[in-house]
Amino acid sequence: MVTYPRIPGHEIAATVEQAGPDVPKSIRTGVNVTLSPYTNCGRCASCLRERPNACEHNQTMGVQRDGALTEYIIAPWQKVYPSGKLSLTELALVEPLTVGFHACARGRVSEEDVVAVFGCGAIGLGAIAGAAFRGATVVAIDVDDAKLIIGRKAGATHTVNSAAEPLHERLLELTAGRGPDVMIEAVGLPATYRAAVEEVAFTGRVVCIGYAKEPVAFETKLFVQKEIDILGSRNALGEFADVIRMFEAGKFPVDDIVTKVVPLDEAGDALSAWDANPPVFTKILVKLD
Repeated sequence: MVTYPRIPGHEIAATVEQAGPDVPKSIRTGVNVTLSPYTNCGRCASCLRERPNACEHNQTMGVQRDGALTEYIIAPWQKVYPSGKLSLTELALVEPLTVGFHACARGRVSEEDVVAVFGCGAIGLGAIAGAAFRGATVVAIDVDDAKLIIGRKAGATHTVNSAAEPLHERLLELTAGRGPDVMIEAVGLPATYRAAVEEVAFTGRVVCIGYAKEPVAFETKLFVQKEIDILGSRNALGEFADVIRMFEAGKFPVDDIVTKVVPLDEAGDALSAWDANPPVFTKILVKLD
């Protein structure tokens, strides 16, 4: 989805240098903020249904238009979220976590649910934290024990290493034989997409965040027999405020998710290192001091 040349940067923390005359007083010079990096056209089917996060013509900063990895940016105040309590590091993590929080909203997660999340990367951790924020019992699933430890810190009640344990049996054990009420796919592999459909409880919900890089073959009779809801989840809506409240309450393991902090002139080397060995990294923070 990226077009080039492109200035990256859609997970943003910044300090207000100047505010226009009609901007609310909460967004004032010197305040640290994050912002929603999405645009919407106002005319497509998604926008007309008041779901601009899924705008057909969306342009995300750093993807289809230039992003925030530069000295100054200008943004409409309606997309800016201030916090007098959070650090720039915390604010830079808000947007990726909103994606997981939005997936929980799409899945109608409640305190009565058992929610299983595939993947303890940044997006999966957002889904884990979002489900815990809603009071659900959360099961984190990954193949990396170190990431599962972070998943527990983010709010998971149970963890399953699907490379070392039988996933099906463990999920039945944790759900009194029914299967999870909600499965959230935040990996983007055919195997995890299929497993989400296979493991979800009858009349449960499957929420899809990850992009699979190849077609996925499903046993479609499960769609009908279980009468499941299969829901896509893209970007975020009003979840920015919820994530900020979670951070302000100190309920997220910030130090565990930021793998590396680098100045701008070392960003290229850091990205190359990430590209060479993705499992080692969760988030790289680039500082423009």
